[in-house]
Amino acid sequence: MTYPVWDSQVAESILASLASDPGPVLISLQALQEHFGYVHSEAVALIASTFNVSRADVHGVLTFYHELRTTPAPEHQVHICAAEACQAMGARSLQSEVEGAVSAEVSKVYCLGNCALAPAAVVDGKLIGRATLAKIVEELK
Repeated sequence: MTYPVWDSQVAESILASLASDPGPVLISLQALQEHFGYVHSEAVALIASTFNVSRADVHGVLTFYHELRTTPAPEHQVHICAAEACQAMGARSLQSEVEGAVSAEVSKVYCLGNCALAPAAVVDGKLIGRATLAKIVEELK
């Protein structure tokens, strides 16, 4: 997926549309990431100023949630569940296989809520149950 280049004026317009929402810091970070693919370093000060909070507060939220990125996202992302049910069904070895076989960002996450179909993975936003290297490679095509 391709995203537009960071533009502070576009970011300001996105933030203005969220002014009346509760919990604007997290929602703003998510909205900027959805639009640009990541949260640009300039966004911290912009959000702090827009919503009258400290830059430390914004930075704290930004670094707390592992889903939020501070660098542009790679073309493909694979998340493999590392919770107990998925581990019991081979998630660790699956992650090793995938890391060695695909050119995508591969990371482990904890619980995708798909325990009955373990091991679970998410490939570019799509949930895969009973994940195998073959299924993940096929989804990446």
